[in-house]
Amino acid sequence: MNHLAGERSPYLLQHAGNPVDWHPWGEEAFARARAEEKPIFLSIGYSTCHWCHVMAHESFENPAIAALLNESFIAIKVDREERPDVDKIYMSYVQALTGHGGWPLSAWLTPELKPFYGGTYFPPEDRQGRAGFPAILRAIARGWRDEREKLVAESERVLATLRTQSRAEQPASAPPGGTPAGDPAELLNRELYESASAAFEKCFQFFHDSFDSVRGGFGGAPKFPRASNFSFLFRCAALQGPESEEGGDAAHMVTHTLQQMARGGIHDHVGGGFHRYAVDEDWFVPHFEKMLYDQAQIAVAAIEAWQASGDERHAWLALDVFDYVLRDLAHPDGGFYSAEDADSALAGAEGKHAEGAFYVWTKAEIESALAPEDAALVCAHYGVRAEGNVPAARDPQGEFTGRNILAQTRSLLETAKALGLDPEAASDRLIASLGRLRAVRGQRPRPLRDDKILTAWNGLMISALARGAAVPAESLAAGREEHRAAAVRAAEFVERSLWDEARGVLFRAWREGRGTIEAFAEDYAYFIQGLLDLYEATFDLRWIKWAKRLQAKMDELFWDEAGGGYFNSAAGATDIVLRLKEDYDGAEPTPSSIAALNLLRLAGIFSQDKGYRLRALRTLEAFRPHWLESPHALPQMLCALELALEPPRHLMLAGNPASGSFRALADAAQEKLGHRRIVLALDGGAGQAWLARSAPWLADMHPVNGQATAYLCQEFSCQAPVTTAEELRKSLS
Repeated sequence: MNHLAGERSPYLLQHAGNPVDWHPWGEEAFARARAEEKPIFLSIGYSTCHWCHVMAHESFENPAIAALLNESFIAIKVDREERPDVDKIYMSYVQALTGHGGWPLSAWLTPELKPFYGGTYFPPEDRQGRAGFPAILRAIARGWRDEREKLVAESERVLATLRTQSRAEQPASAPPGGTPAGDPAELLNRELYESASAAFEKCFQFFHDSFDSVRGGFGGAPKFPRASNFSFLFRCAALQGPESEEGGDAAHMVTHTLQQMARGGIHDHVGGGFHRYAVDEDWFVPHFEKMLYDQAQIAVAAIEAWQASGDERHAWLALDVFDYVLRDLAHPDGGFYSAEDADSALAGAEGKHAEGAFYVWTKAEIESALAPEDAALVCAHYGVRAEGNVPAARDPQGEFTGRNILAQTRSLLETAKALGLDPEAASDRLIASLGRLRAVRGQRPRPLRDDKILTAWNGLMISALARGAAVPAESLAAGREEHRAAAVRAAEFVERSLWDEARGVLFRAWREGRGTIEAFAEDYAYFIQGLLDLYEATFDLRWIKWAKRLQAKMDELFWDEAGGGYFNSAAGATDIVLRLKEDYDGAEPTPSSIAALNLLRLAGIFSQDKGYRLRALRTLEAFRPHWLESPHALPQMLCALELALEPPRHLMLAGNPASGSFRALADAAQEKLGHRRIVLALDGGAGQAWLARSAPWLADMHPVNGQATAYLCQEFSCQAPVTTAEELRKSLS
């Protein structure tokens, strides 16, 4: 066993038995590199990464290649999910060097952690004019021995370039600059409004032009469910009105994409939830890993799709995700696990693994598991064939020969008609058949589950469950209390297991105990968002109070006073060469995008504290050159920009949050996609008094004639109070 044997990360433990003398990221490895004057080989990946597994089997388990590594390098393994700050630095370098990135990420560093060469996956031998991993290792070892000064000089040049091209912390001697630090009103100038309008139009046009009107999604293969795109388009729909032509177009791009995803192979029709992405333009052949952050964000998009359209299919899709997560990714004590692998063992093939083995079916397997008439229904509906349903062009390695990926080929109404069945009876039989297939599939060797619990991704899942519990969709109604309770349990797990009360800090990860790595900006941002959403689902003030405290700590650790916005890593970190700010809303939104939204929400609750709004506006201003030039790179930040430029809106619900009349008002407020509002519960007691200390105008709002009462306010001017859900709907329209 190498130096990884004592780690908790499932990814690092996967490599603990390699002949490579791996070290975890830390001073022990750095000191050894300095003492032995060796370069560092850094390999970054994560436990459910398919190509990480491939490179591990081909190279890191190969004794000859391991000997090359051990002789000339200090080898370090990093789990990108444990150390997103380290991953961001060296991924930025590799992308700048090669024009692309991905995992596994391979980088060569000086003992001072400065990169001088890198790439992603390297094959174990030379292929088609491309140098293999051993040849690369020999060349770099020779260069370090004979031309070290050039490599060190290259590393210095790289860091200087990254500082110039990215939002990085400047050396201490650099002059102060960045965004102004004055009154919030000074930042809300005409130029900002004009910039925002131009950015919104440009971003909308980008998505409109790249939208696949037939298959859904944006652009061609591969297709990813990038949730920030959905958030932006729903904000466009809300601003224009979903019934308007422009608003309808914006909402349609998302609702159509979600429905095509739900029909495709990227959706696990048997077990629920979604795979990471599709390698084709039809959402048919997925990369089979399942990530918690995808489940959470897709569920939120589905909930907003229901609010925009009233179509219960979208609410059902959110329920499908929740059922999967609560069944397969939930820790018994409340937190949520990170992911499930794409690869799994082949049944009856000792030691052999294949991507998607757990999920694909032969026609014979389906016919064996189901009654003949039910097998015929499943096969007709999901395009199952005896020879397999994956075309050879989409299966270059022949992995799916004779096997089928379940993907809906037509509507259930069409399937029922083709088989001469009543549609309702066909639906019932299909649901029962899928349940039977899930039980049969459960006997197969399961994919590895990455059972570490990350604060950031739990924050996203808390948001999803809380928002699902808050909307009155018919498909979600039966599970509302379960979903609300699950969100509370997850927040309490983080509070109990990942929160240091004495120091007021969060930690990044838990697995069989709390890890040693303190939380990053994304952990604070996503979790604060989760707490604010949880408040609106429970009206329990403890979540707002904790969110306020966490925001203060996030500001202390990550805020850039000179330039505005939030660094990924905390001030004073000694094991990174560069503090960067994320500037791309990718698979996960940037910490600064979510922080800006959180700050604006907190500003609406604590209206006397101008600091929240000032930080939000300075964050938006800090990234203005980027969102103005390439707004499609920061669609989630544009959502924060929209909230900043809209007039403050509040909905106060006075009464007992447990009463039926109060819940009816709360439900009416969540029925439709529209302007965003701060929703507060005024209980007439200690909770209302606490809120009124920061917003004195809340003190005099009480139930009218003993009835739960809604006060709808804009820019602190309130309409006449209403006491029925129907009256509130009219006021909101």
